[in-house]
This record gives sequence, C-alpha cells and structure tokens, in this order.
Amino acid sequence: MVKLAKGVVLHQRRKPLKHGLKFTNYMWFVDLMQPQRKLLPKDHFGGEAPSMLDAVENFARSRGESIEATDKLFAIASARTNGYVFNPLSVYWCIKSGGRTRWAILEIHNTYGDRHAHLLHPDDKGAAVINKEFYVSPFFTIDGEYKTRTFFDEKHIVLSVNLYQNSVQVFSASFTGELLEASIKNRLLAYLRTPFATLQAMARIRTHGIWLWIRRLPVIPRPNHPKQSGML
Repeated sequence: MVKLAKGVVLHQRRKPLKHGLKFTNYMWFVDLMQPQRKLLPKDHFGGEAPSMLDAVENFARSRGESIEATDKLFAIASARTNGYVFNPLSVYWCIKSGGRTRWAILEIHNTYGDRHAHLLHPDDKGAAVINKEFYVSPFFTIDGEYKTRTFFDEKHIVLSVNLYQNSVQVFSASFTGELLEASIKNRLLAYLRTPFATLQAMARIRTHGIWLWIRRLPVIPRPNHPKQSGML
C-alpha cells in the first residue's frame, strides 16, 4: 500500500525574531510490511540496511522495542525526485492489531547531512514529549524539549514538532495534509505542482536561514554528531 500525502508545510520561528515559511508539498505514506519502492534504505537511518523494514526494526530493537507478528508498520517521508532527496522529518509507526500505536520513530535530517532518530510512545491523539538531542537549526542550541504530534487516519495526517526552551515555545514546524490514492492522475498533479519537491524544500530552508543571518541572529557552532547507535 502506497498513498500520496498532499499537504501544507509550516515553519514558524517565534523568538527572538519572528519569521515563517508556508508552502505546499507532498510526501509518500507507505506500508513497510508490503513491497514498496518509494522509500530507499540508503536515504534513512545509517543508510546500510537491506530494506526499510530492517532499518526500522533494528533501530527499534536498539531502544528495547520490537515488531510483533500481528503489528503493522507505516512510514511517511519524501522520496527521491529527479535523483535528489532531502527529508527534514520522516516518521515511522508500529501499530498494534487493535489499532493503537505501540511506538513511533521520528527521524530528523539537518541541512548539513547529519541525521538523528528518536523513539517515542505517543498517546491516543499522537502526542509525545522528547528531549532535543540534535543540532538542526544553526540558530538554536541543543537543549530544550520537543512537544510532538504524529497522527494519521484513513484520510488525514498531522505531523508537528514544537520546540520549547526554558518553558517557552521558540519554534514550530508542521505538515498537515490528506492521504490520497497514488493514482497516475494524483502523481502527475503532484509532480507538476512541485517537480523538484525536496530540492525546493531545501532551498526554502536555506533562504530562511540566510534571512535570519542577515538580521544578525547569532549562529551556534555545530558540534560533531557521531553516528547514533541503532543506525543500521
């Protein structure tokens, strides 16, 4: 099963400067228990797993979790377009036979080529709180916590990451969209709207950073990010 997730991306910096991004984009929602060719293991986690299922299962196991025989495993991410991909956020869900989420993984990529994943246990509404552990924006320190929401049903999907530092919300990012049949018509329309989807997303994020730098927002030095355990 493969579906097209068409939606709106919002980035909003709240402090010390207010600035935001808003644009339409699309991602791919896939069942990792079934054969699929949209999401490639070389683009996720350590990039060396034989399959996406192996990559996700290995990371979950490294965090003390597993995939049971009756579980379902879903993922949403951007796929390669014209040979290029950039995934600021990929999400993976392990769903029990009764429909509840056993666990989820947030995989974050920054614009420097680093990646980091968090395993979390969302509530029934998809909400969870995790510590910030990864250098993403050059204008934020590596501290604080993320309040996240990772929710989907048959027709809709909501992904949001809100950064709090010293109990104050300083940044929010979200993708809110609808899940569509991956028909030839829907694929063609998505490609015509955003023929270089992930390249366009990268360009917008970099332009956003240049805008902040021109306004003399202090740049935080980027530390070395060693390969995370469980990143097969």
